[in-house]
Amino acid sequence: MKAYVFTQYGGPENQEIQELPTPEPGPSEVRIAVRAAGVNPIDWKIRQGFLREFLPRDLPAVLGGEAAGVVEAVGQDVDGFAVGDEVFGNTSSTSGAYAEQALLSAAATAKKPGGLPFTAAAVLPIAAATAYDGLAQLKLDAGATLLINGIGGGVGVVAAQLARDRDITVVGTASEDKRVLVESLGAILVPSGDGVAERVRQILPEGVDAILDLVGGDALRAVAELAGDRSRIVTAGDPGTAAEVGGVLIERDGTSTVLDAVVALVAQGKIDSHVGEVFPLDDAGSALAAVEAGHARGKVVIEIG
Repeated sequence: MKAYVFTQYGGPENQEIQELPTPEPGPSEVRIAVRAAGVNPIDWKIRQGFLREFLPRDLPAVLGGEAAGVVEAVGQDVDGFAVGDEVFGNTSSTSGAYAEQALLSAAATAKKPGGLPFTAAAVLPIAAATAYDGLAQLKLDAGATLLINGIGGGVGVVAAQLARDRDITVVGTASEDKRVLVESLGAILVPSGDGVAERVRQILPEGVDAILDLVGGDALRAVAELAGDRSRIVTAGDPGTAAEVGGVLIERDGTSTVLDAVVALVAQGKIDSHVGEVFPLDDAGSALAAVEAGHARGKVVIEIG
């Protein structure tokens, strides 16, 4: 099969297309013919080696953690899936999504509704599910205020819609060029950068009830003071900085239960993943570069086949 891999930890110069053996599903896995793969910040962070202590990879390793496609083979002890099923889910720890075939963890895979494009389904397992888990963890009531730090990416876009549906007031930090997208979500854009906390207080003088952080680092430090209760700060990817300011990492459910819930919301028209750019597998490097640069509006997808 054709796959987009990284050959050693480091920068994008270590990425390339390779021909690899078609993987065989082990227990609790299914193999799919990939039709689309979501592109996420965690992909380049894994390549860079930032997460190698927690997510080690045998190299070369196929990039990507979420995909949608058609079941080709079913591993032992797998119930509920059969060859020919259209599904979406998270890749297993030994596989990657930027490829013509991928192994999915059966426990983190769900059936795709027939009317949902593969490109839309492929972006649900990581970004949409993370947003769902984050909102569930914060347990905000109607009328609460939420700051989404880095609202313009895949997680932020879905989180804003989930919060809006629960009558939560959302302000979100992002670059000015994402204003149209952010306002289309029913959220209030606060331009990121120096003075961001003061700009939020111009809108919400008392600060916010909670912060969903999707950036980390200094960007999180800059807004943490806005949360009256620091335990209501959750982050998608920087537990170290979150702990420093009194917050915690999002507790991921990681099962098909959340995927079923998310896809039901999509079917009801309550979530639009806002797929922005779609790239072919041969141009996977450009797809990942768009996410790594932080300029993507909504989700970036690799389409295969």
